[in-house]
Amino acid sequence: MMKSITVQVLLASWLVCVSQAFTPAASVFGVRSASTKCRSAVAEEAPTDSTASSATGGIRNIAVIAHVDHGKTTLVDALIRQSGVFRDEQQQKEAGDCVMDSEDQERERGITILAKNLAVVYKGVKVNILDTPGHADFGGEVERVLNMADGVLLVVDSVEGPKPQTRFVLDKALQKGMKAMVVVNKVDRPAARVDYVVDKVFDLFCELGATDEQTDFRVVYASGLLGKSGHEPDALEDDMSPMFDAILEYIDPPKVEKTEPAALQALVSNIDFDPFKGKMGIARLSNGSIRAGQAVALVHPDKPKRTGRIGNLFVFDNLGKTEVQEAHAGEIVMFAGFPAVEIGDTLVTNENGGADCAEHLPPIAVEQPTVRMTIGVNKSPLAGREGKFLTSRMIRDRLFKELDRNVALQVAETDSADRYEVSGRGQLHLTVLIETMRREGFELEVGPPSVIFLENEETGKMEEPWEAVEVRVPEEYMGSVVDLLNQRKGELQDMGLEEGSDMSIVKYMVPTRGMLGLRSSLLSATRGTAIIDSVFDSYRAKIAGAIQARDKGSLLAFADGPCTSFGIEGAQERGRMFIEPGEDVYKGRIVGIHQRPGDLEVNVCKTKALTNMRSANKGITIGIVAPVVMSLDSCVEYLAADEILEVTPSLFRMAKNPDMQNLNKKGQKK
Repeated sequence: MMKSITVQVLLASWLVCVSQAFTPAASVFGVRSASTKCRSAVAEEAPTDSTASSATGGIRNIAVIAHVDHGKTTLVDALIRQSGVFRDEQQQKEAGDCVMDSEDQERERGITILAKNLAVVYKGVKVNILDTPGHADFGGEVERVLNMADGVLLVVDSVEGPKPQTRFVLDKALQKGMKAMVVVNKVDRPAARVDYVVDKVFDLFCELGATDEQTDFRVVYASGLLGKSGHEPDALEDDMSPMFDAILEYIDPPKVEKTEPAALQALVSNIDFDPFKGKMGIARLSNGSIRAGQAVALVHPDKPKRTGRIGNLFVFDNLGKTEVQEAHAGEIVMFAGFPAVEIGDTLVTNENGGADCAEHLPPIAVEQPTVRMTIGVNKSPLAGREGKFLTSRMIRDRLFKELDRNVALQVAETDSADRYEVSGRGQLHLTVLIETMRREGFELEVGPPSVIFLENEETGKMEEPWEAVEVRVPEEYMGSVVDLLNQRKGELQDMGLEEGSDMSIVKYMVPTRGMLGLRSSLLSATRGTAIIDSVFDSYRAKIAGAIQARDKGSLLAFADGPCTSFGIEGAQERGRMFIEPGEDVYKGRIVGIHQRPGDLEVNVCKTKALTNMRSANKGITIGIVAPVVMSLDSCVEYLAADEILEVTPSLFRMAKNPDMQNLNKKGQKK
């Protein structure tokens, strides 16, 4: 009997060994077998403090920051494609390029506008990756997202090196005490100069007052387009494994002080919307743990306490999210159940009436806006023909809804009931919002952009925002660039030739007033070859007097009605036209650019007189020149102080402001 039992035990042990031997091994990118999933599910059912504290070592939270066009999103795409997110090559092709830039405007403009989350698993470690915008106008997104990260990947172009926005985003990361891993991207470019770039990055760290630990940064070389990376620029491997290994080795795991559930602290850093679950908050668990159905509260130093229960709890998984029952400190979660959740709130426990809850975390602080515009009801004679949302109530609700997730935006009431003042970090920041509303079906009346002046509390004098501007341009156009920047009251900081190319670089400090409308003038003066980078620098003393804007006037419609070929043919001798035959116009609408300073009224609606007289040149016509096509950004740059822009779902119309038509240039009635 004893012998048979021993044989059965040995046979069972042999079967277990054989089954384990033929069980597929776990992939370094987290493709786990069914048995692994079962074990993880059992482990999640009964978590303990020891498992929670050890789990933080299996998480890395990183934000990818860079200057615009340095290949940040392309690099993130390479990380996604090589991490097993897509099932096969066909699914990769369907996803296309720039997977993270999912918004229509992001793909059309070629820039990242909104920060986004994703998560991949590499060698058993979950890496939460936060893709951030690189344009200076969307710096508020970067400041907000850094609250969820423990380290950053600073992506720098192998040719251009650090740029103005590189300095801004790195400074924010260093102020939070984060370690930055430098990724020199685009090393496959023929003009790459990696040693020069690394030296410049080191100088930038020193200028920003980085600590010794931060200055001793790790460098990885990569080509996001080719999907290669390595520890030496001339020895890249065929995948992104060296970069993943460097992330696990250099970026520290989340630092957690307390793991017990009562110590729950989570700062809400983003907002998402679900058609079924409603408004959802995205937060990183700084301390404690959270579970679905738990009694919690949202606290903020400037708002009343809001209580409730967690409805659904999610964690990020690849490009989507997975619902879980519990999450521990260090993880980034998304939760539902609080329709009133706002960015900057702190999630704490409310069990036992919140008697043992933790203190709130410092709310998110972002840079103040520098540019403002007015957005209101379209009151032109052609209003209401296309849009679905026309009233001031609809416009007001939409603008204040935008404040839920756009932390750098400010909306204020004005003296007029049908007009609102919207302030942002730059002209592009505001035009993206206007374009979004236009595509949603709104009709709007938009005023010209203007800067926000502040009073210095110490001196009592008015100050205005200044920007650091860097322009790369061929040497033959350098004179035109310098002349334009000097006309805008700019102060020259540096000038020279770029190493290894025939491009010249000029650096200026320019008041933001002078930057309004400057880009189109620079591109016209340099035949489209100028590369312009600017970032907010500081507030300085206001410059007395006006700053020269455009040097040409506008052609204005003389009467209401459809424009004719005969009328446009006569008017185009006075300048370049914006309209085509058959288009409806009204008195005061801007129909073209005058070739001289000052405005001029032209009759584009007149028709050719009918007569029975013949002439020798009756069949000879001059022909109509193709009109200038103006985008939303071009229209906003063109606007003068006494002009407005009419935005409809399909058209942009500029006109003189009716409220200012009775005032002359000196501000006195005619």
